[in-house]
Amino acid sequence: MPNADRADVMMPAGRLRKLMLLVSILGPGLMVMLADTDAGSVITAAQSGAMWGYRMVLPQIVLMPILYFVQEITVRLGILTGKGHGTLIREKFGKNWALLSVITLFITSVGALVTEFSGVAGVSAMFGIPKLWSVSAATILLIVLGVSGSYRRVERVGIAMGLFQLFFVVAMFWVHPSISALTHQMMQIPLSNRNYLFLLAANVGAVIMPWMIFYQQGAVIDKGLRLENMPTAKRDTLIGAIVTQLIMLAVVVVLAVAHPHQALNTIGQIATAVAPFMGEQASRWMLGLGMLGASMIAALVVSIAGAWGVSEAFGIQHSLNARWRDARWFYSIYTLAHVLGAVWVLLSVDLVQLNIDIEVMNAILLPIVLGFLLLLEAKALPDEWRMKGTYKYMVWAICLLVMVFGLYTLVSL
Repeated sequence: MPNADRADVMMPAGRLRKLMLLVSILGPGLMVMLADTDAGSVITAAQSGAMWGYRMVLPQIVLMPILYFVQEITVRLGILTGKGHGTLIREKFGKNWALLSVITLFITSVGALVTEFSGVAGVSAMFGIPKLWSVSAATILLIVLGVSGSYRRVERVGIAMGLFQLFFVVAMFWVHPSISALTHQMMQIPLSNRNYLFLLAANVGAVIMPWMIFYQQGAVIDKGLRLENMPTAKRDTLIGAIVTQLIMLAVVVVLAVAHPHQALNTIGQIATAVAPFMGEQASRWMLGLGMLGASMIAALVVSIAGAWGVSEAFGIQHSLNARWRDARWFYSIYTLAHVLGAVWVLLSVDLVQLNIDIEVMNAILLPIVLGFLLLLEAKALPDEWRMKGTYKYMVWAICLLVMVFGLYTLVSL
């Protein structure tokens, strides 16, 4: 065979190897971002679209780069130090500060698990299944998956469940939003309206969550990513940030068209509102599966992040690749978080308002979480890997703005 022909045959094989390498590295960023669009986020976005129409579209777009800037720091911290977020706080600032960060993490993790199981309960109610059955089944499934002793298995199953959220994007095109109305309304931001600000705070809290920082930093370590994987890991995070905010934007648009100027009282109302555009069965299955996928992947990520953070703060063995007997405290914390979240949902009634309140709580706690993240970036990384110049000041300014917004929400309640 001539050399030219041999080169033609070899090139696809080389590209295939590069593609397989890329796929093997992708995961932590996409997983955490798909989890970011959890049941609470979807419900918050749905209520935003229902109450304020397209006026909550622009914030979803603005939050996209902010989300990437924050999570990209966790990639550098995880790969370059080989240590989890809680471990670095304990080593750099002491056990008391580590304890404060862990308490913040555990509160938000259990709160997030409440939103995930409420999403499961809401979907099951759409199909006439009692929430006791659905929430209990989801809890058992997630516990068994988490303690199976394989990070890769958890990641693959999680991403597969999370991709069901793309049904929300399909629904956005199905309802045929008015482009002229969208472009006009999205520039109308009523910041003087207290109710709008409350929902805006909920959207900020729904996008940047404390458990995301702990999860992605731990995930790049458990996956074994090294310095040469840094560019691909950053692209993984960027892709995830775009996808998750596209889903949030889609939910806002769908409800702006299908349920304008009316508050949502149940999760089932989302599917009911869209039924005239998509048909009853299509809306129920597509939006139900989207919500279920959002709930399940987020419950997985949230509980892992909480267990990692607590274990790191106290120096406990923690890895999804470990066997139960080698990391029983880590797996016990993981299991306990699920049980607490499930019990809370089973005892709750108004699941929509519960979800929005929890996202507002996330926004209030952001000053603690982002403060530690920025300090670790400046203190724990080698000098050549720290943010510098204009980029540094831009990221600090954005994070400061988000933190001030969280504090403003606290004093305004």
